[in-house]
Amino acid sequence: MSAPQQPVGTRVTQRRYVTYSHAHYAGNLVDGAYGLGLFGDVATELCILTDGDEGLFASYDDVQFRAPVRAGDVVEATAELVKAGRRSRVMAFTLTVVARGAATPERPGAAALLDPPLVATTATGTVVVP
Repeated sequence: MSAPQQPVGTRVTQRRYVTYSHAHYAGNLVDGAYGLGLFGDVATELCILTDGDEGLFASYDDVQFRAPVRAGDVVEATAELVKAGRRSRVMAFTLTVVARGAATPERPGAAALLDPPLVATTATGTVVVP
């Protein structure tokens, strides 16, 4: 397809629980690559929605790690189509923490919704489609 079937501004969002197996650092911190992997997933979904193809990630631009992601968090990864060329698709990405573990000795499974959600990572990227 030579042009996207969905307009600029089309968005997709996926939500994930960050398991403790993803913690790599003290304080149950998760590395930034975790969020970039989620950006790849939402980019794929957006390409399928707009072009009927998974597409191929070409590059990231302006990746910003703004806040920590921790094991026990619930995160949302969002991709928005911001520019469509003949074969290229530029997308804006946001990773937000919508809930965070709040364990105590009395309640080891406690968690809380974050209001407002915490913006953890932002980026732009380019995907190509056939």
